[in-house]
Amino acid sequence: MGFDTPEELFRKMGDKIPNFQFNKGIIPIIGIIIVMLMLSTGIYSTGPDEVGVIQQFGKYARTTLPGLHIKIPLIEKLTNVKVKYIFKEEFGYRTVKAGVVTQYSSKNYFDESLMLTGDLNVLIVEWITQFKVKDPVKLLFNIRNPQGTIRNISEAVMRQVVGDHTVNEVLTTRRVEINLEVQDNLQKILDSYDSGIQIVTVKLQNVNPPDPVKPSFNKVNEAKQEKEKVINQAWEAYNKIIPKARGEAEKTISESEGYALSRINTAKGDVAKFTAVWEAYKNSKEVTRKRLYLEAMNEIISKAGSKYIVDPSQKGILPFLNLNEQGGAR
Repeated sequence: MGFDTPEELFRKMGDKIPNFQFNKGIIPIIGIIIVMLMLSTGIYSTGPDEVGVIQQFGKYARTTLPGLHIKIPLIEKLTNVKVKYIFKEEFGYRTVKAGVVTQYSSKNYFDESLMLTGDLNVLIVEWITQFKVKDPVKLLFNIRNPQGTIRNISEAVMRQVVGDHTVNEVLTTRRVEINLEVQDNLQKILDSYDSGIQIVTVKLQNVNPPDPVKPSFNKVNEAKQEKEKVINQAWEAYNKIIPKARGEAEKTISESEGYALSRINTAKGDVAKFTAVWEAYKNSKEVTRKRLYLEAMNEIISKAGSKYIVDPSQKGILPFLNLNEQGGAR
């Protein structure tokens, strides 16, 4: 069996192909189709929260703002990048459906949430990382997989920071400090990559011990809480008794100082009065003696009740004057 030569093959194919009459009216139609295809691929729209990055044969050409724009078909390539949208990455859990009652995935993500603390305790740490694009050109040209890069770096930084703190600090006392430290370290690494990504926030969500050790862990926490309760009660009793005792002591000291000052001033006044009387007595003894007698009698009689004048020569008492309190004192 022999093979046909190329000339024979072309001759046989030509015999089978029918004559085709080329219509010149198709040319404008084809031109219109080509123009429409070029316009449909050359006109593009950028959303209000986006910017458009144009590349010419893979090289960065320009950045366009939101709105309608034109690019060269087949030569320029468009990539819209959301620069005002806040992206969120979840670690240790996944949100299935957000809403009033948020639904979460029942799958365990222990490969990214199981961590070792600085005091060699194991915790299940769940957190979120929120970020936005601050430079779309750097985002497209400097890192290959932005989402995967952020997830890998976030997990590495969180493990490092959790490993520098105790279990109690991660659970309760230093959660805010851990959030800020992870955010700062994550931003430094992304800036060193010149990624064009800005970290908005890093926030711890649920932090719990693994299920097998939860009962023992809860007992330890209950004992610590009871200890803190007793200490607080002791401080409460101390704050009630000690300040009261100090106040009473200060009150007694103040009263004693006031009494001492009063006695001293009274004594000084008595001394000054006695000195003044003595000086007057030296100058006029008889007058001063009578004045002292009258002053003494005035003080004594003013304190007496009914007053009677008695004549020593009389054998009975005769009321002479009705010197009551008002009249006698006056």
